[in-house]
Amino acid sequence: MKIIVGVKFDKARFLLNENQFIIIANHNSHLDTMAIMASLPAKIIHKVKPVAAADYFGKTKLKATLSNYLINALLIQRKRDKEHPENDPINQMIKALDDGFSLIIFPEGTRGEPEVQQPLKPGVGYVLIKKPQIKYVPVYLKGMGKAMPKDDSLLIPFTSSLTYGRPTAIKSPNIIDIIKQIEGDLNTLREKG
Repeated sequence: MKIIVGVKFDKARFLLNENQFIIIANHNSHLDTMAIMASLPAKIIHKVKPVAAADYFGKTKLKATLSNYLINALLIQRKRDKEHPENDPINQMIKALDDGFSLIIFPEGTRGEPEVQQPLKPGVGYVLIKKPQIKYVPVYLKGMGKAMPKDDSLLIPFTSSLTYGRPTAIKSPNIIDIIKQIEGDLNTLREKG
């Protein structure tokens, strides 16, 4: 990632001090997940699951197998399914946490326009309410959407960066407050970068 794309990041060695965590990042490119995974200490990478849309990354059996093998993805459906709790994405994320994994979540839900943050979806808030003892780690990604824009499979070297915030506990059991807290952290990181 550093050589081919030009992503600048520090290794996230501080995560070795956390039992579990939820990385929460903005989302502009398929490179986002790879950049975050590349920044993680090798010692914990097998215990981190990027959350990904099953309708895209699991569209075929081969694609699902590659997603699981290459990035250890947790494939979820995009919509809540309260009638079938085993298929509900919130329950799937909570189960992965219960199984001892950490997660990477892109709460915008889909890749947006380069350098434009979309409104955050509330799913991450529901997960954090159920697991308040697990801290979230804000991550701001800059330039990835220009290195590999949405609907484009051509990789273009572009100066990009990944900036970590510090592990943070939620301050409120209210979904709206949690989303505002996360947005504030991401905005702070964006202003620093």
